[in-house]
Amino acid sequence: MIKTLVVGMGQMGKSHALAHHKNDSSEIVGLVNRSNPNLPEELRGYPLFADLAEGLGTKPDLVVIATYTDTHADFAIRAMEAGAHVFVEKPIALTVEEAERVVSVAQARNRKLVVGYILRHHPSWMRMIKEARALGGPYVFRMNLNQQSSGAEWDIHRALMQTTSPILDCGVHYVDIMCQVTDADPVSVQGIGLRLSDAIAPDMYNYGQLQVKFNDGSVGWYEAGWGPMMSETAFFVKDIVSPNGSVSITDAEKGASSDVDDHTKVGGLLVHRLDGDQLIELPNEPGHQELCDAEQAFILDSIVRDVDLSRHMKDAVTSLRVCLAADQSIRLGEPISLG
Repeated sequence: MIKTLVVGMGQMGKSHALAHHKNDSSEIVGLVNRSNPNLPEELRGYPLFADLAEGLGTKPDLVVIATYTDTHADFAIRAMEAGAHVFVEKPIALTVEEAERVVSVAQARNRKLVVGYILRHHPSWMRMIKEARALGGPYVFRMNLNQQSSGAEWDIHRALMQTTSPILDCGVHYVDIMCQVTDADPVSVQGIGLRLSDAIAPDMYNYGQLQVKFNDGSVGWYEAGWGPMMSETAFFVKDIVSPNGSVSITDAEKGASSDVDDHTKVGGLLVHRLDGDQLIELPNEPGHQELCDAEQAFILDSIVRDVDLSRHMKDAVTSLRVCLAADQSIRLGEPISLG
């Protein structure tokens, strides 16, 4: 039985805690949150601690970190130095240097480190990557995830934007997809962005787009915008094009752009080849909670079977590097070399 401590009782932290509550291989030894959280009934019987230091007193084998991004690196390192393996929500850190330090500590202490790239555990996205790779590159990636948010959802986005732009928070997922398909190194990135609301910090933007080039000739763009002003039209585009055809997510039955379950839903894939098209239906897709269950099952299995996570950690740093460079490009108004 793996003793698990979950840190941060926001939306993702609660989902991860519920995953461990249901998993017979895990025993929750505590939950950590700065304030008194509104917990689902299943989680109300567990010890609740006000800070990480108190929680680490339970001597956990695994620490699950689902706090704001500015604490990810520090909390992950403190947990590993206390002897625990770590699952940390994306992005792994606010700087490449911090991310590399987290990976270095994991390697030095022989700790498992998994970053919350939820799409890596989604069978439909795994199928999309497989179909795209079968076409052969170089590739053009066309991807976005804009969210029209208001009320409590806009409050969450504004809180995130105290430290993390939409391009960084969401972009790491889709740059990671690009890297898995191309298996190539990103060489440069250019970004554009705009502050569309006085409700966020003067130095923050709530709409951004990046354009990235890879050393195999592939190129891609990704855009993300948050706020009540965002359009619900074409807010979800996922398209991969190659000289031999394309793979596209076909699900047009998206609900509100702020619906977290719809962010991962594929529904079906249209594989277009030069000699004809193939529609792949993907029914019974996992929802948000099922994907969190899969993520936590993965880290538990990695601990038990001593899985080599070197590539996983390298990829997490690479996608962060691209998105941070895009953020820098937006602020400087010029492209950034990644070589």
